[in-house]
Amino acid sequence: MADTKQQVKEAEDKMIHAINHLDEELSHIRAGKANPKILDCVKVPYYGGLVPLNNVATVTVPDAKTIMVTPWEKKIIRDIEKAIQDSPVGITPENNGEVIRLGIPPLTEERRRQLAKQSKQEAEIAKVSIRNARRDAIEALKKSIKIDSIPEDVEKDAEAEVQKIHDKYIKKVDDLYAFKEKEIMTV
Repeated sequence: MADTKQQVKEAEDKMIHAINHLDEELSHIRAGKANPKILDCVKVPYYGGLVPLNNVATVTVPDAKTIMVTPWEKKIIRDIEKAIQDSPVGITPENNGEVIRLGIPPLTEERRRQLAKQSKQEAEIAKVSIRNARRDAIEALKKSIKIDSIPEDVEKDAEAEVQKIHDKYIKKVDDLYAFKEKEIMTV
C-alpha cells in the first residue's frame, strides 16, 4: 500500500519537475518586453574562464523596452559587449563606457509566429515528460502486482490517481503555453 503511494508521489515529482523546466524555458523566450532572463545564456570571458553575465554585472530593467547591464569592473565592459553580440540574443548592445543598454526592438509578425512555435515545442516536450512519468508509474504499479502481491483494486486506484495527476499537469502546461502565446502575440 505504501509502495503504491510512493510510486504515485515519484510520478508527481517528475511532473512537477517538467512544469518547472517548462516555466524556465518559456521565461527565456523574448516576448517583446524587456526581461533580464534573456541574457542568462550569455557567457563572459573573465580571468581565464567563461562565466555567466550575472556573475560579473548587474542586469536591470529600467523600463519595458530596455535592459541595462552595469559591469562590476569597468575594464570588462568591452568583453561583456562582445559576449552579448556573439550570443543568440539577437540584440545589438549600446555601450556608453559605464553601462551597456539593450533596446528591445518590437517584434515583427513573422518573429512573433516563430516565438509562438518555439513556445509550443517547449510545451510539447513538457507534455512528453509528463506522459513518460505517467507511463513509468503505471508500469511500476503493474509490476508491483506480480512482485509485491499488491491487490489489483489497489493498483487500479493508484493508476486512476496517477491519471488524475497527469491530467492536472497537462492542463498546467496548456495554461502556461496559452499565457506565453498571448504575451508573444500581444502587440
